[in-house]
Amino acid sequence: MDQNYLCNQAQEHVNYLCNILQERRVGGDGNRKATTYFKHFVEQQGWLVEETELDVIDWRTAGAQLICDQESFDVESSPYSLGCDVKGELIAINTLEQMKERSIDGKIVFLYGEIAAEQISPKNFVFYNPEHHQELVATLENGNPLALVCATEHNSAVAGGVYPFPLFEDGDFDIPSVFMKDTEGEKLLHCDGKIVTLISKAKRIPSKAFNIVARKGDTTAPKMVISAHIDAKIGTPGAIDNATGVSVLLLLSELLKDYSGKYLIELVAFNGEDYYSVPGQMKYIEQHQGDFEQVLLNINIDGAGYHTGGSAFSPFDLPEPMQTTLDEVIKNQDHIELGAPWVQGDHSIFVQFGRPAIAVTSSWFIENMECQEITHTPKDHPGIVNFERLSEISKVIQNFLLKI
Repeated sequence: MDQNYLCNQAQEHVNYLCNILQERRVGGDGNRKATTYFKHFVEQQGWLVEETELDVIDWRTAGAQLICDQESFDVESSPYSLGCDVKGELIAINTLEQMKERSIDGKIVFLYGEIAAEQISPKNFVFYNPEHHQELVATLENGNPLALVCATEHNSAVAGGVYPFPLFEDGDFDIPSVFMKDTEGEKLLHCDGKIVTLISKAKRIPSKAFNIVARKGDTTAPKMVISAHIDAKIGTPGAIDNATGVSVLLLLSELLKDYSGKYLIELVAFNGEDYYSVPGQMKYIEQHQGDFEQVLLNINIDGAGYHTGGSAFSPFDLPEPMQTTLDEVIKNQDHIELGAPWVQGDHSIFVQFGRPAIAVTSSWFIENMECQEITHTPKDHPGIVNFERLSEISKVIQNFLLKI
């Protein structure tokens, strides 16, 4: 297959996932249509497909408002939060120690400054949940406030390009919350101790989503797992995060449709990497407890195809023969390089189980991880994609798999 064909195919896939579906939030109709599209396409290439149902929640909001002394403040409903219509005293808190010293029972708590500096891990998130996050959540739940108002600033490292970012994004945390820009929060400080009204028209909706796993080869053989997450953040087209990764999997389903090597190849469309409880990853771990040793390698694609710069293949603990092969297949590639390690992706579950991995992304993403303002925002649209990069990535992965 020549590059023009692969580029056109990649563009068609990304166009469907981003422009036709528009949104792929977990639990939404667009997300289910995306997994159906993936399933049907790989089946047409002769892959054996497994579809796994996931229990999730969809979430909607009709907006939020905060009023003090007849002045309205610009707030947004926190994703996956419960809605509310409450009136009470606003109490401003900027450290955990301060919260422990004050009564928040029946109050509307305003979190700003130090205590709102980084997004709080969902309470049941197993991969990263530091003690100070757990302590904050427990203190709030034991304190019994009416609701939370959170003022946040830029923090690309933990929240992508979103500003302001939601301090809480957790469908298991039942204290209603809204969020605002730190600059808006500076104005709200004048209302500390006053009675405010907070309305958030948000609701949770029980729903379904699916993981899709396509297999080719001997199911008893050691396996190579190629993965990408198929979901996108609420309110974003999710082009490089991560329609481009899904597109690479679909290109590989064509490139490897006649594969007859000694390994089992799995193409995994994980669902929920950008969802608070990562249900797709958790289900995959549950299904494969005790047999992760069968995984010789995971290659995960996320954030690939940005129009500026090339692509980066970041290896994690590759055995020497694999590393040598990787070096060999990329040495003559003008737009592909070895990249620095990064952990914010589905490859992390394989690394945590002691399996070698390669994380594939845009060089731009690694260079700008701490300051980029694109992912998780409407700016992440197909217009920022270079489809030649996707063609190159798929061919390099194909060559690497065939050589090992």
